[in-house]
Amino acid sequence: MNVLNFVNAFFSDSAHWHGYDGIPQRLLEHVQYSALALVLAAAIGLPVGLLTGHTGKGGNALAFIATAARALPSFGLLVLIVIMMGFGLLPVMIPLVVLAVPPILVTTYEAVRTVDPSPVDAARGMGMHESRILFQVELPVALPLILSGLRSAAIQIVSTATIAAYVSLGGLGRYIVDGLYQRDYEKVVGGATLVAVLALVTLALFWAAGRVAVSPGVRRR
Repeated sequence: MNVLNFVNAFFSDSAHWHGYDGIPQRLLEHVQYSALALVLAAAIGLPVGLLTGHTGKGGNALAFIATAARALPSFGLLVLIVIMMGFGLLPVMIPLVVLAVPPILVTTYEAVRTVDPSPVDAARGMGMHESRILFQVELPVALPLILSGLRSAAIQIVSTATIAAYVSLGGLGRYIVDGLYQRDYEKVVGGATLVAVLALVTLALFWAAGRVAVSPGVRRR
């Protein structure tokens, strides 16, 4: 059977659409893991990136941290944390957050640093507080690049959250792990297809968010 036949057989099987191992349940679990990891990564990366980008300090340190974090293998980190902490959701969240923080952190920093200094200087000349300059002058202009960092992080999380299945959690990785163990390649291909589709949906959602959140004047730049 070729890949298309595997995909058709997987999605045509009514057993895959019901119960605790059904596609809706596994998809919901995967989205929950991914959303939680993205929120945690954004809570770390956005404030630090905005602050360092606004002040212009710490750029070299951010680059070093981002490079080091990207060099860490997510699966290897998961295994190490499970050995230290045992099974559970936290050991899965840690490597996903470590994976997602660097693109958010670096793009946020670069987005703020590349804002035209003329309006920033004008705002300072008018006596605006630094926090107002950041959120009212720099952030609206930097928003497209910041969203691109969030989008990159979200897609990486969606693609990597399959590792949750290796520590007995759910998600779409369950089909891949179980399929490999059972030599059920129909299930493996089906799970991989769902992950790919979810990544494309994530890409579309961020494109739509950019159309809504970014002002037309900034989009045309």
